[in-house]
Amino acid sequence: MSSSADDASQPPPQIHPLADVQSPRIGPRTRVWQFCVILPGARIGADCNVNAQVLVENDVVVGDRVTLKSGVQLWDGLRVEDDVFIGPNATFTNDRLPRSRQRPESFQQTVIERGASIGANATILGGVRIGAGALIGAGSVVTKDVPAGELWVGNPARSRGPVPAKT
Repeated sequence: MSSSADDASQPPPQIHPLADVQSPRIGPRTRVWQFCVILPGARIGADCNVNAQVLVENDVVVGDRVTLKSGVQLWDGLRVEDDVFIGPNATFTNDRLPRSRQRPESFQQTVIERGASIGANATILGGVRIGAGALIGAGSVVTKDVPAGELWVGNPARSRGPVPAKT
């Protein structure tokens, strides 16, 4: 994310009037569409596209050039590096033993490394790391760390080898 000194010379983020953006830390040229909620502590980088109906909690850091498709919720403890794609309705968790009205002392930290892609409706359990350039197939359930550059699919998700070259 660019420094505040650079921000004055950069185009501001584009925020739809029906979005509730409480964070002042939204990078230049980032687009936030309608019905999004971004809480005050969140940080979103430059050139991102935050589609409609996305929720971003306080302790979330999103890098530059990230795409968040509709219906994604980013919970406390999530770190999303640059150039990541998160497909529609992908789901993240951050508490291994969730109970109503019983907050943990700290939430699990999940890291999505640079250039990774997460398919629609995938579920990513808290505390995992998805490696750089990895691809998670639609509907997959990721229960453990995913090495860089691998394609993982299924429930539970398993490696299917290297990410195929884009044709």
